[in-house]
Amino acid sequence: MFIATWWELPLSPSYYEIRVAGVIPPEVLIDFERLRASVEPVETVLHGSLRDQAALQGLLARLEAFGVQVMEVRRLRAPSPDQ
Repeated sequence: MFIATWWELPLSPSYYEIRVAGVIPPEVLIDFERLRASVEPVETVLHGSLRDQAALQGLLARLEAFGVQVMEVRRLRAPSPDQ
């Protein structure tokens, strides 16, 4: 009988909301194709599932490379499929 330890179990993606200062130009948003973006008066809000912490760190590094100021990162429940 094989019992998997916690580090061997497959991770399910986590759903995140990332708020950044200002508006992200459309040509930059192309790089974040798996995320949805909504523009609010003084910020852009990105929503989407990320595979793991490494994917989140990679996304944050790319935002930094584009000169985007990250204001907030929140891990949320994934929306239901009918939303």
